[in-house]
Amino acid sequence: MGKQFYVYMVANTNRNVLYTGVTSDIIARIHVHRNELVDGFTKDYRAHDLVWYEHHETAESAITREKRIKKWRRAWKDELVATMNPGWADLYEQIVGG
Repeated sequence: MGKQFYVYMVANTNRNVLYTGVTSDIIARIHVHRNELVDGFTKDYRAHDLVWYEHHETAESAITREKRIKKWRRAWKDELVATMNPGWADLYEQIVGG
């Protein structure tokens, strides 16, 4: 099995901040966000909760999708999250098998 790629969104506790990213290791990347290991947007705005993710077979398709989503209006992003995760729960424990 080759590398896997993900587009994901993390949100703050109040769900009024969203960050969209791309990674080849979603568990490690969300761990970084949750533990504020890197300075930047998600640390500044405390966007730690994984609320949406999508698997991609190639880096190119994941990057293209991430760039498209980043240009979307907030309402469209909210709808995308709600389709997969209607309660906007933190999905991190689900993906790590907890």
